[in-house]
Amino acid sequence: GGQPQQLQGAVALKEIEIYAASGRYQVGANLHSFYRVVPKGEASSRPTGASADLGRNLIGQHIASDVILNAMTGFKNNDNPTKPLVLSFHGSSGTGKSLASQLIVKNIFKKGMDSRFVHFFDSVINFPHASQVETYKSQLQHWIRGNVTNCAHSMFIFDQMDKMHPAIIDGIKPFMDYQYKLDGVSYQKAIFIFLGNAGGEIIRESTLVSWKAGKKREELKLEDVKTALSSVVFDFCVWESSLFDMSNVVDFFIPFLPLERQHIVQCIMVEMVAMGLQPDHNKVCEMADKIVVYIPDDERRISVSGCKRVASRLRHFMQ
Repeated sequence: GGQPQQLQGAVALKEIEIYAASGRYQVGANLHSFYRVVPKGEASSRPTGASADLGRNLIGQHIASDVILNAMTGFKNNDNPTKPLVLSFHGSSGTGKSLASQLIVKNIFKKGMDSRFVHFFDSVINFPHASQVETYKSQLQHWIRGNVTNCAHSMFIFDQMDKMHPAIIDGIKPFMDYQYKLDGVSYQKAIFIFLGNAGGEIIRESTLVSWKAGKKREELKLEDVKTALSSVVFDFCVWESSLFDMSNVVDFFIPFLPLERQHIVQCIMVEMVAMGLQPDHNKVCEMADKIVVYIPDDERRISVSGCKRVASRLRHFMQ
């Protein structure tokens, strides 16, 4: 069958541990092993580009970049993983979660998000009706089973996870768990990525607290936001169904920090170059102040919407 549709619903996860980058998988030096396992003709020709891509393009997200690179490298350097790699990205809108997933894909599959082995779902668009949750669940199970049978290294990306119905996630949990085979199919080399805004506000507050305490952003480590993210992930993950325990299947809960004015300036410069314009620093700084709302009001430190609306507002500003 075709790609399933999607559904709204409250989401919650329970008793989740946030794994450090050195946790479940051994860290490797690069992502070269990605390319010996992807079907012939489908692999990206950029076997050492992931580190540079994440560092250059994932603006202001040094924690996420490090954890993602370590998680992906360790997983793909393991010829016999015991389960699929499951990543969960948490943070406010516009902080780079979607971009990070696209960069991962680009460094594995030559066609990036257009690869037939990459499957993207938006919880609101694809699963819109709560009354059809059982249909969605069945279709999604069929879709995952069929595509992993076709390619063991298939990737599945779920956006707006915080709006996905618990029953749907219950339905796909077995594919992400420790199973040698499920109905004759091995899912151990597949990758699942979940994107959600849950935790964004608490991560933002935690970042502000660290800043006011005199800690530089670049000095922040995963440990500094782990407690804050844990509390929100616990709330986010309290399923009415006791069948689903996210801590059993998610390997890395990855925080995306709120973006500051300096990062908005970088975003604007990147967009201007993409538009064929020559960035002027003074003009860029002026735009950074005009097209983005910052908080707190007296400090104007953090962008409310990250870089999400920079491109559209920039085009309007340039008219």
